[in-house]
Amino acid sequence: MNDLETRELRYFIAVAEDLHFGRAATRLAIAQPALSKAIKRLETRLGVALFIRSSRSVALTHAGEVLLEHGRSALNALSVAVERAKRVGTDEHLRLVLKPGGDANLLSAILAAYSRHPDARRVDILFSGATDRIDYLHDGRADVALLYVPFDDTTGLAYKTLLVEDRVAVLPADHRLAGRACVRWADLDGETFPRWPGIAGSGTGPDVTDVAQLFPLVAIGRLIAVLPRSLVSPMAPGVVLVPVEDAEASRIVIARSDRDQRSTVATFIAAAASVAQRPDPSRAS
Repeated sequence: MNDLETRELRYFIAVAEDLHFGRAATRLAIAQPALSKAIKRLETRLGVALFIRSSRSVALTHAGEVLLEHGRSALNALSVAVERAKRVGTDEHLRLVLKPGGDANLLSAILAAYSRHPDARRVDILFSGATDRIDYLHDGRADVALLYVPFDDTTGLAYKTLLVEDRVAVLPADHRLAGRACVRWADLDGETFPRWPGIAGSGTGPDVTDVAQLFPLVAIGRLIAVLPRSLVSPMAPGVVLVPVEDAEASRIVIARSDRDQRSTVATFIAAAASVAQRPDPSRAS
């Protein structure tokens, strides 16, 4: 990076995100004049303008937009590389991130299968929020993740499918559709669905962050939901599950960054896949 130092890239990204030199300087804990000079030096060395400045506003040029897009990826890759380099030569642990309750009862069998490999390492279990497991993989906080497809974005990830399951409508026991053997999406028109933080357009009802919050609201008739069966089994009192026959199937996958080619990660994923290939009557719908 002869033309661009990491420090300069961090400075540029801060200004590009805030579009305000003063706020960016505060965030970076440096003086605003020093930040302005650093950006000007960078533009001179690159031979392009990165910002359009006026007395009232700051905007990105096209060159600035391109540098922001690729600069973020470069900093993230550098951060991951540094983190992994620090762990080389140590008693490296594998870190698995999952949503609480989001393993469809596969976790114990996966860990047991992995422990039988001669190069198995200790596995640290991390629990994430509703929508940030992918971030754990991209920024190096976790090595592998259990994800739900198509709900989680698998761009930049390599993964193997462990379980394919149906999606069910979570309804109050006295709901007009509760006695049906199955329903279709059209039958649910006009119903109130929860708003899931971090998922745009997910619903118009109350904010819900997990199934523990969901069940009481469904039971009293405030809303309904459509979710993978494993996330809502077993049922709570006052709630019924009805398959949605035209809903896309949900898949639980074991994923890693597609840049991570470590043999220890590959071994863990292979162990997880071997568990998924065994029939398990307890998961039958």
